Amino acid sequence: MKPSPNITVVGSINMDLVFRTPRMPAVGETISGHEFVQIKGGKGANQAVAAARQGAVTTLIACVGNDAYGQQSLSGLHADDIVTDFISIINHCATGVAGIFVDDSGHNSIVIAPGANAQLSPSHIDAAKHAISSATLLLCQCETPLATVSAAIQIAHEHGVKVVFNPAPAIPLPDALLAKVSYLIVNETEAEQLSGIKVTNLTTAQTASKNLLNRGAACVLLTMGEQGVCITEQHNSQHIPAIKVTVIDTTAAGDTFVGAFATAIGLGLSTIEAAKQAQYSAALTVTKLGAQSSIPTKAEVERFMVEQLKV
Repeated sequence: MKPSPNITVVGSINMDLVFRTPRMPAVGETISGHEFVQIKGGKGANQAVAAARQGAVTTLIACVGNDAYGQQSLSGLHADDIVTDFISIINHCATGVAGIFVDDSGHNSIVIAPGANAQLSPSHIDAAKHAISSATLLLCQCETPLATVSAAIQIAHEHGVKVVFNPAPAIPLPDALLAKVSYLIVNETEAEQLSGIKVTNLTTAQTASKNLLNRGAACVLLTMGEQGVCITEQHNSQHIPAIKVTVIDTTAAGDTFVGAFATAIGLGLSTIEAAKQAQYSAALTVTKLGAQSSIPTKAEVERFMVEQLKV
């Protein structure tokens, strides 16, 4: 196995305001919740933390506001030894915030106010060019401007750096951008929005994935929650079943999968083996409440894998 990979993440930093509720309120309805907690999050930060906790040397390129949420977020990243040299503090913006409602089944609904995340620009990417060009992998999402994401992917492409792209939330993407992506990771909703094909089972997952392959992506990983993961390449398609656990909160499960997968690929694992390992990380995540607070360490994942083999 290779030494620890260098993973550079371009993405968002949010403070998650999480409400535990018995169910989702209807339009115009007020209900009493179980509890409220404040947890560090944001897809970029979550994926960076997931990669770091699996052993990657991780750098995050992002923006926060000059406020308490920004300082708390930076402190959390420092605690995970994430390089924050390219995180800019924006004086005229608040740090991004996500309002998250989690019901008793563990499913969630999320509303995001991007704040400083919307200020991450191609100029920030240019200033961090070496962090991208010298990385093992680049990891991106869509909670920051597409022009910024595109600039980062272009630098990676020019320097032969593999790109793991999780286009969430889904937005229209040019085929020319997808053609520079090594691993495209989407869930059912994102796959449908990008391909126009509704994903309800393994067959439709494969059809949607092939559509995205035809648009340029080299490999598509379609995560389907309790239905597992569908992995599709030009001449190969495989399905990895989900790992059964008691679900508390699905927040950050996808982000954990992405960060853990990127680290495993950087360590030299095959696509299938990397996805299997990422499945264990994501499964552990849903057994706890919150985003970064629920992301497991490498040691926790290894113990969990041993326990599952005994079942």
